[in-house]
Amino acid sequence: MRRFEGFMKGVNLGGWISQFDVYSEEHFSTFIQEEDIKRIKGMGFDHVRVPVDYNVLENEEGEVIESGYQHLVDCLNWCKKYDLRMLIDVHEVYGYSFDPLKDMDREVFFYDEAMQARFFKLWENIATRFGSEYERVAFELLNEVVLSEVYEAWNKVARKAIEHIRAIAPNTSIVFGGVNYNNVRSVALLGAPYDDKIVYNFHCYDPLIFTHQKAYWVPGMPADFEMSYPAPLEVYRKESEKFPKEMMGTIYHEKLSTIGPEYFETLFEDAIAAAEKYNVPLYCGEYGVIELAPKDDTKRWLADIHSVLEKHGIGRAVWNYKGKDFGIIDSDYGF
Repeated sequence: MRRFEGFMKGVNLGGWISQFDVYSEEHFSTFIQEEDIKRIKGMGFDHVRVPVDYNVLENEEGEVIESGYQHLVDCLNWCKKYDLRMLIDVHEVYGYSFDPLKDMDREVFFYDEAMQARFFKLWENIATRFGSEYERVAFELLNEVVLSEVYEAWNKVARKAIEHIRAIAPNTSIVFGGVNYNNVRSVALLGAPYDDKIVYNFHCYDPLIFTHQKAYWVPGMPADFEMSYPAPLEVYRKESEKFPKEMMGTIYHEKLSTIGPEYFETLFEDAIAAAEKYNVPLYCGEYGVIELAPKDDTKRWLADIHSVLEKHGIGRAVWNYKGKDFGIIDSDYGF
């Protein structure tokens, strides 16, 4: 399986120009600055994944917001200065969001041609500005597709988006993943890649009952809920039954037998097979543990998932650099 060279050890800049608490130029200009990129380089990372929401780059009528693009330009210039690569991840688009706290129809975008046209135009604008930087900048089509049942429609939308990008940026690596919140088991549903510059992506917060303990956005999650790592698989499954099954997902994988590195080996098995079949690099664009989890348990979880990602040459970007309940800069996790 090929490696996603230059994107093997990264960190997310969530909360900056995506999932921000306040939409303001003051926030966008101060949350991430040059010193942060310098610090990230010093921590041993080779790239940053930069989530960006459509409403930073365009208004509700679809007109370009140049000041929004300037933040991406600034980040690129800092990355050049400190020799980091940059993945531009469109986190939210007009008509679609993965955010469980937003009440919306998460199916309509995948069948609505007008919404898709906005999506394609957004990517044309991004490609026009950053396509020439293909040795340093990669593109990620869309953060997370929630609904499993739209996988065929999503594959078609993704292919059309790639075609629009390729007309402008023929050499840029393009990253995209599957459904059910970019679940690793959905990689196998993506099929043959468009060309040899496609990278298949997944996210891993498994077992979610551990990584999202006390998370206020998980339906029914108590503020005082605690879970250790590792713990017997049966305990994770029993506790997971208290929450929506579609969110707990892979803990019910029929091949699982234990918790530890073998757990991740089993979870990633089908995705690795698909990547090897098509000779496509694999990339884990998000993984991490909520700050409220016990620190020693988090270190054990990170050690286990890192060992499997590194064994198979899978690139990665931890969630998150700072804030968003997952910040790593104030915790000694070994980065």
